[in-house]
Amino acid sequence: MKRQSGKARTTGDSGGVGQSAGAAPRLRPGPLALLLGGIFGAAVAPAWSAGFQIQEQSASGLGVAYSGQAAAVHDAGTVFWNPAGQSLLKGSQLMASIAYIAPRTRFHNDGTSTYGALGNGGQGGVSAWVPAVYASWALDPRWSLGLAVNAPYGLSTEWDTAWAGQFHAIKSEIKTLNLNPTVAYRVSDALSLGAGLSYQQIKATLTNGAVLAPPFPSSLVGLGKVEGDDWGWGYNLGALIDLRQGTRVGATYRSRIKYRIEGDLSFSGFPAAIPDRPIDARVTLPDTFSLGVSHQFNPSTRLLADWTWTGWSSIPELKVVDTSSGGEVSSTNLSFRNSWRLGLGVEYRVSEPWLLRAGMAFDKTPVRDAYRTPRLPDADKTWFSLGMRYTPTGGAPWWVDVGYTYILLKDGSSSLPAPDATAAEAARGALSGTYKGSVNILAAQAGWRF
Repeated sequence: MKRQSGKARTTGDSGGVGQSAGAAPRLRPGPLALLLGGIFGAAVAPAWSAGFQIQEQSASGLGVAYSGQAAAVHDAGTVFWNPAGQSLLKGSQLMASIAYIAPRTRFHNDGTSTYGALGNGGQGGVSAWVPAVYASWALDPRWSLGLAVNAPYGLSTEWDTAWAGQFHAIKSEIKTLNLNPTVAYRVSDALSLGAGLSYQQIKATLTNGAVLAPPFPSSLVGLGKVEGDDWGWGYNLGALIDLRQGTRVGATYRSRIKYRIEGDLSFSGFPAAIPDRPIDARVTLPDTFSLGVSHQFNPSTRLLADWTWTGWSSIPELKVVDTSSGGEVSSTNLSFRNSWRLGLGVEYRVSEPWLLRAGMAFDKTPVRDAYRTPRLPDADKTWFSLGMRYTPTGGAPWWVDVGYTYILLKDGSSSLPAPDATAAEAARGALSGTYKGSVNILAAQAGWRF
């Protein structure tokens, strides 16, 4: 985003301010650390795979809970899941997918929250549309090209403006845009290899409550807001092996992507004006490795399975720097751990035009109980999925897929203590309770062959 670090707004401080009569407020390091620690301390909004990944990249994959995507080769979506798979696609394909994700997330205060009287925050989940477009081109029997345009990370949470955890988080919105050209080479009938580059943007908009004069309660309660973005480079690799007898094995790796998120800190809801503050934060999104299996039992039935590992330990903490002074504003311990998922799906062809799908998966969260925040109230997930494909008879060059998933989240406990530093930092208060949630996902897509 474009910085506006010199622009004055009707803003104020996040905590105690030294101020003489008629003087404009001056930010102290303590209050600024409080605000940025709360905003960027968990600068990642929960999506509905492990951590804040968006697994919902195609309707064809949704129907089997994204099981075995490294080996499935449903359609041009394989460009993203495993670029080696595009070598099995004939001619050219174009596919467009849209998913609607409707999460329901609630916080239940256990009575120890410092500001528990303000309420539980309402329904923190935010529904979202997730689009994706894929294309593949077979240049000759061995070489093929592909392109994926999608959003691998993101979604958001938004709690009530006044609630028990308002000084920890109110709104958290993360968006990504991934541009991913690929190439595949069919070495032999048994082996295909693929690779791609990712040029990926991340955007963040994050808010939480800010106070001008702690301790709370105070009539001078406003809003602190951070906005920032960056672009980063990554790559993906894939291999697909045909073991004969109807069995394929696929392996794929997607690299880490490093970002330096630059933007501004601003305040609103206060009677005084101060300039915006330029900030940055360095984040490394995780790498992933997936091993998938596809086995065709007979002409009607196919089994899909996978194990996927994600290196979330790439985000052990998050440091925020005030770039106007070069000093460190805050350092927040996130302690993400590496995570994994297991998926199992089945496809059954009822007739020539109709293919039915079903799947289940278990997603292990990277979030530890001691560090769970309202920005990322993630927990272990269990997926239950159904889907189908319709392909017109008579050689029509198009098809459609639909899928539905229900995700049940394990209850996630959280006990965030009040900081014991300055009085201003202590204004954030303790937050203790349990997050409960579930998600409904609907997706549809259409594909064309040329």
